[in-house]
Amino acid sequence: MPGPDTKTQRLEDRALLNAAVQEAGAIALSYYQTKLKTWMKDGDSIVTEADIAVNEHLHKALAQARPDYGWLSEETEDDAKRLLKRSVWVVDPIDGTRAFAKGKPHFTISVALVEDGRPVLAALFNPATDEFFEAEIGQGALLSGQPIETGHRREIEGARMAAFAPLFKHPAWTNPWPEMEIIDRNSVAYRIALVAGNFADAALALNTKNDWDLAAADLILCEAGGRFTSHDGKIPIYNREIPRHRSLLAAGPELYEALFARVRAIKLPA
Repeated sequence: MPGPDTKTQRLEDRALLNAAVQEAGAIALSYYQTKLKTWMKDGDSIVTEADIAVNEHLHKALAQARPDYGWLSEETEDDAKRLLKRSVWVVDPIDGTRAFAKGKPHFTISVALVEDGRPVLAALFNPATDEFFEAEIGQGALLSGQPIETGHRREIEGARMAAFAPLFKHPAWTNPWPEMEIIDRNSVAYRIALVAGNFADAALALNTKNDWDLAAADLILCEAGGRFTSHDGKIPIYNREIPRHRSLLAAGPELYEALFARVRAIKLPA
């Protein structure tokens, strides 16, 4: 159990985090559905001026307020000093930049506070839809101030799956997937949060994701009663030297078991 000082610090960190992410949402909206400056990085990854503005705001609001904490963000050059820190802010200024740039409301601002490799605080905000997800370890998850809980579906057939639809038609599957309703959201974090809020039943991805894609949504889902692992059942550890993860499986507890039985043996390329 956290001691009194830890509880006080966490309350202060949560208030700081939520305020910073709300303010970041207002900044993102000031750019949303406008003519954006955009450029490419890492070959096929799009960046906009809004990503940079939001990142700068969050860094000022969070990193400068907590100089003893580490910082890991998609839009900041990585600093190995974070590996020496027990507490680290893990940030995606705009997750779902392609959707944002196209004026589609399928993006989020995603921030987690990670301690000893696992998230303890999370805020995930879609300002276009005014959905503010938040969680604190051991305290449940909220959507716009109201408690949320994953669904209790057991069967894959008919499930609402947040994923990339062609994944389920790949010829490598030996057994065809049952019919599902597939919903596509450019933001990976948003897909997982929708599972937490019971707007989707599950999320699955078998390609590489980064710490900033997953950390906040991981805590929100788990605090909403769901399960979140890699496809082969490993619980993600964050703030490692290489902050990447090969896959994700997110669902309510009953459906998770059915999906895990189907995907657990898949061998992904190194």
